[in-house]
Amino acid sequence: MKLKDLLICTATGLLLCTSCIEDEAPNAEADILTCNVPVEILKREPIIQNNSITLMVKPSTDLTSQSPEFTLTAGAKIDPPSGTVRNFSAPQKYIVTSESGVWKKTYTVTFVCDEIPTFYEFEDTLVTAQSEGKYFVFAENNNGKMEWSSGNPGFRLTGVAKNAYDYPTMQDANGVIGKCVKLVTRETGFFGNMVGMPIAAGNLFMGNFDVTSALTDALKSTQFGYPFYHKPTKLTGYYKFAAGEKFMSKGQEVAGKKDIFNIYAMFYEADEEVRTLDGYFKADGYTHPNLVALAIIDNPQEASSWVRFEIPFKYNYGKAIDENKLLTGGYNVAIVFSSSADGDVFEGAPGSTLWLDQIEMFYED
Repeated sequence: MKLKDLLICTATGLLLCTSCIEDEAPNAEADILTCNVPVEILKREPIIQNNSITLMVKPSTDLTSQSPEFTLTAGAKIDPPSGTVRNFSAPQKYIVTSESGVWKKTYTVTFVCDEIPTFYEFEDTLVTAQSEGKYFVFAENNNGKMEWSSGNPGFRLTGVAKNAYDYPTMQDANGVIGKCVKLVTRETGFFGNMVGMPIAAGNLFMGNFDVTSALTDALKSTQFGYPFYHKPTKLTGYYKFAAGEKFMSKGQEVAGKKDIFNIYAMFYEADEEVRTLDGYFKADGYTHPNLVALAIIDNPQEASSWVRFEIPFKYNYGKAIDENKLLTGGYNVAIVFSSSADGDVFEGAPGSTLWLDQIEMFYED
């Protein structure tokens, strides 16, 4: 090729590349990806969930002068700017605007010094930017603040639900006292079958649901645990349960097998390598080197009327509690409920329904 022709081709290629770059649409996402504050004030990693960011910090933290820094989706802007010093004695709002300028998302950033509540009535629910009122998000606001997590955000990806009561986790009006939580094992339709996840058990747990892992590694999407400063002793409450008609495994009916629900709680040591336990904890037979105590219901039964349960935490895992670490938030606790005991591996009976109310976690003073 002659030099003249080569130069013409090179120039044309550069023009085409420049045109592609210029024609690329601005990013339409307006998300906060990470939130950073001094690590020495944190009890655990920031919880970014829906349109809220929760920072669990040590009691000595000066809430009147904090300056969290954020990373955003490409091209997005945040107001007030990242690193702005603000008074977090009350929750503060941030508005993220997408690079395209079309989309805005308001985040509420909350610094929490209080301990998590230990009595759960399921009376309070939230509407978040992610849920948009299309599914229930449960919160506990008595004697502290805590937002429950569920697999509802993942179920939304299936497109099956038409309203909030079509999701696996919802509120019910007929509790022991007032309202309660209702968990239902659902079929996930065409999309769920296509990705090898034909059912979704109703679930509710302490921790965070990472929707970005829901399709690639479902067991990692459930991240269990909040800091707890006491030695838990038992879990009590009330349940009702009705099993679905057909038990399914890998999309096929298993004749003669009956579905059953699950209730369990874990108390474990958090460290630099293990911030939270995930769904692999149960899949591995409720074992982990950091586990200190486990409470699990041992005789779950179908019941059409409310049944009271009491489950002790068993400390037979050979780990002594470090009192200093306990006082500084070095241990996490998590409670987990599921309408199908093996729903984490997509086995269970569609229609299995678990109601729960008046749950309480007891601990040593």
